[in-house]
Amino acid sequence: MMTIDATTLPVIFASLMGVSILLYVVLDGFDLGVGLLFPFATPAERDRMIASIGPFWDANETWLVLAIGLLLVAFPSAHGVILTALYLPVAVMLIGLILRGVAFEFRVKAPQAHKRHWDVAFFAGSLMTALSQGFMLGLYIMGLGWTWGHAAFGLLTAGALAVAYSFIGAAWIILKTDGDLQKKAVVWARGGIWGVVLGMGSISAAPPLVSPRIFDRWFTFPELLLLAPLPLMSGALIALLWVALRHLPTRDDRFAWFPFAGATSLMVLGFAGMAYSFYPYIVPESLTIYEAASAPESLLIILIGTCFVLPVILGYSVLSYTVFRGKATSLSYD
Repeated sequence: MMTIDATTLPVIFASLMGVSILLYVVLDGFDLGVGLLFPFATPAERDRMIASIGPFWDANETWLVLAIGLLLVAFPSAHGVILTALYLPVAVMLIGLILRGVAFEFRVKAPQAHKRHWDVAFFAGSLMTALSQGFMLGLYIMGLGWTWGHAAFGLLTAGALAVAYSFIGAAWIILKTDGDLQKKAVVWARGGIWGVVLGMGSISAAPPLVSPRIFDRWFTFPELLLLAPLPLMSGALIALLWVALRHLPTRDDRFAWFPFAGATSLMVLGFAGMAYSFYPYIVPESLTIYEAASAPESLLIILIGTCFVLPVILGYSVLSYTVFRGKATSLSYD
């Protein structure tokens, strides 16, 4: 019978949780970004923007549920520490997610005169969710402490993540639409890319400054040479995105996929840098994944269950993106 070493199980669950968070940030990030762009679109354009995310948005949030569930069952002590420190922004995020869901459904049933109010609610829910997630990211990077300095950094990352979401949302609209709306999305993406640069720069600079351990991991040899490809690839990708956005949209729509693929790749690179920086800590500088992990017997049972649940979630996601591939059409509920 195959056995798994007790020190391997925490790494497996930390990896699964990390992949779930990354998939959530990319997938729910673009539909949050679409909501953030609502004030800049006409009513008809908002309908088409909603049509572009309609088949996906609720499934995208499944990855957040999975990530928090894995944190709870695999690392219960870390769950208690993290959720206690982030109680307020988590509450704001949940209110924003509820408001988004309600507005998404009610805007299509409300009389035309009231539809605008639900559009405002959808934007407000998207903004609350994006800002709270960015604030949580900032506090996590700073060690989960509540000081004026930490809160200020949290506000910086809150704004940066909201802009990053709007950028990937604009990239999604470029991919899924055409005509005037696609041209508008290109303009939105050109402005949003600077927020991505600011966000990645601040998030990359902060960990080495607040943690000597992370500073040593980034700026000593041979780690410095091994990690150099991450910032170099990120810089090259940002340059390519800037050039591509200057030439989009094209007549044949050939490269409409590139902004979304580039934005996704940037998030993957940023996440890889953070994962390397904080490993093996799940609570920055105080609790490792090995110290926070449940008993090996419990983790093994949970892993068996995960082997059944995860393929179902992946399969559903792949199926939905396959069935609803191509350009979004006009919104219809007939």
